[in-house]
Amino acid sequence: MPMFKTPFNGYSVKFSPFYENQLAVATAQNFGILGNGRVHILQLSPNGPISELAAFDTADGVYDVCWSEAHDSLVIAASGDGSVKLYDISLPPTNNPIRSFQEHTREVHSVDYNTVRKDSFLSASWDDTVKLWTVDRNASVRTFKEHAYCVYSAAWNPRHADIFASASGDCTTRIWDVREPGSTMILPAHEFEILTCDWNKYDDCIIATASVDKSIKVWDIRNYRVPIAVLNGHGYAVRKVRFSPHRASAMVSCSYDMTVCMWDYMVEDALIGRYDHHTEFAVGVDMSVLVEGLLASTGWDELVYVWQHGMDPRAP
Repeated sequence: MPMFKTPFNGYSVKFSPFYENQLAVATAQNFGILGNGRVHILQLSPNGPISELAAFDTADGVYDVCWSEAHDSLVIAASGDGSVKLYDISLPPTNNPIRSFQEHTREVHSVDYNTVRKDSFLSASWDDTVKLWTVDRNASVRTFKEHAYCVYSAAWNPRHADIFASASGDCTTRIWDVREPGSTMILPAHEFEILTCDWNKYDDCIIATASVDKSIKVWDIRNYRVPIAVLNGHGYAVRKVRFSPHRASAMVSCSYDMTVCMWDYMVEDALIGRYDHHTEFAVGVDMSVLVEGLLASTGWDELVYVWQHGMDPRAP
């Protein structure tokens, strides 16, 4: 299956919601500690290698990317300098970014676009805050500040335009309604830092969290005293978890143990696939909305892989 080599360390990969053959990749020099970054827009060819449609250089590392849900050429990037940048891939690099949002005081670690209200997106930062933005305003609409440590991830509910979740190093996941003054629920989900969260695409009350403690937990927010599933199988911190857009009980995760895992949290032997193609930390993973079973991952080995679930990512 196809593979692409980036000049910097991979941090995040996202399939386009409009084109089944496009994906965006966030990268950072020197493992994101110091140096530049680059946003890659990649294109899959039917029978050949991955090609680069566009690339945008940044003065600091890029930790996450997301696609606009309203315009097929717009990509949002989370930067290590505290900025959030908006790129139009139909324009040349010299005309980009078309907007830079500069309010966070530390690294922006996560961006997520609202799939229901298609003009707004979230940014989560190491300054302990989440910010709500719209693409047409230079200033944020609102800042959410309750977490006591870095916010590593923020994710919109796929069915409710006003509801999102945030995952933090303070060991909590918070549920927010942007119409309310504060968070509406606090999940003390793990005893160690929570690095990622994601909502089930078929049940708007189901959320997954993953942590430095190596586990993934699945919660029903209607009764969150105990998780409905605990998934163990990674050997180190779980960096990202994503629910399948095609199967209600399936999800994919990646970890500092250099593996990508596929899970079905409704069955007893929940681990249904393990891929060990990366040779450094695997930190970015995504599942295509348009092609069932199509996966992409990236990691600190500077490689981006795209493959079909059940196949070997390294197979030609």
